[in-house]
Amino acid sequence: MTRKRRRLWLLLACGLGLGSATALALLAFRDNLVFFLAPSELASKAPAPGRMFRLGGLVEQGSVRKSTDEGHPAAKFRVTDGAAGVEVTYVGILPDLFREGQGVVTLGTLQADGTFRASEVLAKHDETYMPKEVAEALKKTGHWNPASGPPPPAATWNTMQVKKTGG
Repeated sequence: MTRKRRRLWLLLACGLGLGSATALALLAFRDNLVFFLAPSELASKAPAPGRMFRLGGLVEQGSVRKSTDEGHPAAKFRVTDGAAGVEVTYVGILPDLFREGQGVVTLGTLQADGTFRASEVLAKHDETYMPKEVAEALKKTGHWNPASGPPPPAATWNTMQVKKTGG
């Protein structure tokens, strides 16, 4: 084998190894990628069954029901973005700042019956904080325009109607 042919085989082997490593890294990254959806987006872009994603919005007033599941604390509540709501079930201890009418981001999967089974619940940390994704969902649905002032009070989210814009 000539020197030129050996270099070619070496380059091909390195290219094959690099391509395989890149493919494996991208495959592992895709499995760990978690995206965010608001309840109104869930109807149009439902993820694949068993796919983990974040669901964010406000905890609907009067929707929290606490119980126990095999000796563990459990909760059922609805998360809303003003246009739609999703029933969420969670087994575990809720954050101290979790309450009705406040922002929440949950991590979990959508079940076959349309409920969201959360494995993690994150509550907002003070009165002025709103998750970036929730703020974007509010802007997208027409419930809030940052130029016109602060976001609407959380207590009004159950009764909001989508604003029509333009002509």
